[in-house]
Amino acid sequence: MLSLILPLISLLTVIQCLNVVKSQPVRLNQICSNVTGNFTVNSPYAVNLDRLISSLSSLRQKDNGFSKILLGDSDGKVNSISQCRGDVKPEECINCIAMAGKRIVTLCPVHKEAVIWYDKCTFRYSNRTLFNRLEIFPQTSITGTRNFTGDRDGWEKSLRGLLEGLKGRASVIGRRKKNFVVGETSGPSFQTLYGLVQCTPDISEEDCSYCLSQGIAKIPSCCDMKMGSYVLSPSCVVAYAPWRFYDPVDIDEPSSVPTTPSQPPTNETRSVAQGDKNRGVPKALIFSAVSVAVVVLFIILLVVFLRSRNKKNKRKTNNDERKLEDIGTDSMRFDFTMLKDATSQFSLQNKLGEGGFGAVYKGVLSDGQEIAVKRLSKNAQQGETEFKNEFLLVAKLQHRNLVKLLGYSIQGTERLLVYEFLSHTSLNKFIFDPIQGKELDWETRYKIIGGVARGLLYLHQDSRLRIIHRDLKASNILLDEEMTPKIADFGMARLFDIDHTTQRYTNRIVGTFGYMAPEYVMHGQFSFKTDVYSFGVLILEIISGKKNSCFSNEDSMEDLLSFAWRNWKEGVALNLVDKILMTMSSYSSNMILRCINIGLLCVQEKVAERPSMASVLLMLDGHTLALSEPSKPAFFTHSNMVSDTSSSLGHIAKTSNYNSNTELYPR
Repeated sequence: MLSLILPLISLLTVIQCLNVVKSQPVRLNQICSNVTGNFTVNSPYAVNLDRLISSLSSLRQKDNGFSKILLGDSDGKVNSISQCRGDVKPEECINCIAMAGKRIVTLCPVHKEAVIWYDKCTFRYSNRTLFNRLEIFPQTSITGTRNFTGDRDGWEKSLRGLLEGLKGRASVIGRRKKNFVVGETSGPSFQTLYGLVQCTPDISEEDCSYCLSQGIAKIPSCCDMKMGSYVLSPSCVVAYAPWRFYDPVDIDEPSSVPTTPSQPPTNETRSVAQGDKNRGVPKALIFSAVSVAVVVLFIILLVVFLRSRNKKNKRKTNNDERKLEDIGTDSMRFDFTMLKDATSQFSLQNKLGEGGFGAVYKGVLSDGQEIAVKRLSKNAQQGETEFKNEFLLVAKLQHRNLVKLLGYSIQGTERLLVYEFLSHTSLNKFIFDPIQGKELDWETRYKIIGGVARGLLYLHQDSRLRIIHRDLKASNILLDEEMTPKIADFGMARLFDIDHTTQRYTNRIVGTFGYMAPEYVMHGQFSFKTDVYSFGVLILEIISGKKNSCFSNEDSMEDLLSFAWRNWKEGVALNLVDKILMTMSSYSSNMILRCINIGLLCVQEKVAERPSMASVLLMLDGHTLALSEPSKPAFFTHSNMVSDTSSSLGHIAKTSNYNSNTELYPR
């Protein structure tokens, strides 16, 4: 499953590294997980794991390079999945998997769950079910140290076009082709940009597309403008470089059928052949007539099928439009041509941003009103569902801290949502930018925290619909001219029944790395406390000016949550505060410490210990209200999770100056 991208130091280094790749597998990274606990020596799990590792060298070679093994039951059950990169030959695949198995049990000697990535394969095991599950966590990004310094827009356009095209092909190639696709495109200031994507064949085409979308979406934050990078998850991989880092194989062509040597004809064979020759003319005529009839029948059936499908699609579109109009939204319908003109034909100059299901453009109507138009990507497989979900939910919501939906437009395959335009765009463009961040004094940041809390409380409790957002993050918080926060993007939101049930389960995990609660990532369990967790992460990001997913401490390998928790326990929590904020006169130590306390309460590992949004708002407004002491937040520190971190990239890391960024289970 796994691909290797070498950073471009020099042509000689690249050639040397590629020669190493072809000789034997190279270990890239591994993660030892505490999600399902540890095991003891000579326990049933330890015995079954040893049996499993010993069996890897004798695996049956499969064309798609994918294998799954289940040994034991109950407490001793061991599940494993292995996947080789699509261009790796069967014998090399088995060798890589066997090597990976032996290495990971050495690096993770007592962990019930672990994953290891090699350049040619990946191997993972656990005591929980792994098969037929989309697994995005844990995620690792590897980047070269050299940046591209040319045309930034040209680079991003070429890279995104390449990877999106590969993603579209991977989801339809199917299991027979290993869900493995490579490709190349012309890029700025260099000859060719090469890309590779692959999914494990046990997940659906839909989940494959989603996994790859998440990998592509991660690149701007982990690998911005890096010459060579890849993003690895258990279920998929996305990789690119300005040189060919895979074997030049044509994955899209069907395998050739082996032929057998012809045998000399016997007397009986010659006799039959001679008889067929004598009767060849009438048989040929019959065969020709039957062939023509079959072709004509096929054409007729094809025409009938296409007409039927077109009618079905037309009925579906009409039903979609009626579904929107049935809730009294006819007055909210915009003319598509009018919106196209308002956005200057959806020009790049008017583009405000882009998410997993489409881009957002600024528009100006004929009366001078400014709007934001969200355009569904035609290639987004889940976009249709998100479009309907977002419209049908947001159209019924009205709150000062929720973005206001003005209307929609449907024409053919086009799906547009029209929102109020907010001049300051999203929160992440302020808190994570050292220049824009100067506009956010403590009073403004505190106002944003409180506004988001009130918006969430409305969704969870006060609206006529009870809604879990499921994708609360800085980029989904929009700011108006007065810096009033407004929660946006309800494509992933879920309606919650008003009953006594406190949680739901889903087989499809959606959201953004760094903001998702652990019970949601690991078990698909979501509730209002899922949003509370995301809100806690957001508070710590607003205070620190750092992204949870990209945070790195110079002194040790740890994420934002672990850094905040450690400093809180050591009594130096103010080390978390954004340096820009500390230079401002309105800086309030007591209130910032209070907000850090609230943020840590929201991200506690146990769901029941997290406060409700009603309690959070009470804590924020009641300055004299005593707060409880938070317990350990839900996270894994990098130093505990990744064994042998300094050498986890092997000799390639040392010779190629790789930078590794690992997204672990968000506990």
